[in-house]
Amino acid sequence: MGKKALVLSSGGIDSTTCLALAVAELGRANVASVSIFYGQRHRVELKAAHAIAECYGIRQFEFDLSPVMQFSNCALLDGSTQEISHTTYGEQVAENGCKVATYVPFRNGLMLSTAASLAQSLFDKDECDLYLGAHADDAAGNAYADCSVPFLEHIGQAISIGTYGLVHLSAPFAHLNKAGVVAKGLELGAPYHLTWSCYEGGERPCGECATCRDRAAAFAANGVPDPAFPADHLE
Repeated sequence: MGKKALVLSSGGIDSTTCLALAVAELGRANVASVSIFYGQRHRVELKAAHAIAECYGIRQFEFDLSPVMQFSNCALLDGSTQEISHTTYGEQVAENGCKVATYVPFRNGLMLSTAASLAQSLFDKDECDLYLGAHADDAAGNAYADCSVPFLEHIGQAISIGTYGLVHLSAPFAHLNKAGVVAKGLELGAPYHLTWSCYEGGERPCGECATCRDRAAAFAANGVPDPAFPADHLE
């Protein structure tokens, strides 16, 4: 008995920082993680998620929700006719006036619903915090509407109601930028050397897509080198 935590783990910086936070607060014996394959071309991130879970010695679950996304032409997905934009999120929002090309239709809603159901199945009698690594940079300019504070507040309410008050959404970085997330992770000793962020599906990070740029800027803002992708990888 006692509070548990289930962390939505993409294998990237934000979710890994959430995992480090959950373990620090509740202990690894009370924490599990879950990853989702939704058809993303950068499925290498799932290997990263498993490596991070193994590093912490916690249970890791994975679900395939790609059939739901088979009708989307989002640039992030396998089979899309669109290319991954090699511009920043700010530049994309300024050009498009709204969501970015890598917005996957209601992805966070889909993943949170799946994770909430899993949390109720794993911890049917315990309270469980469901961690999501959404941060303020993702929500800026409505780039990703399902990372915004209003979205998180409302879906958090729905999750709590639908689980008889046992599962609670925790989005600890909703008001932090990426640099702030990295600062917290460095403080917690998050295993950033195991993480993957690049949206391109190659063996090495492209260094040009929006998430590669955000990652590099976040580590630079903290005055530390990226332990997973040294500068020579991004040239």
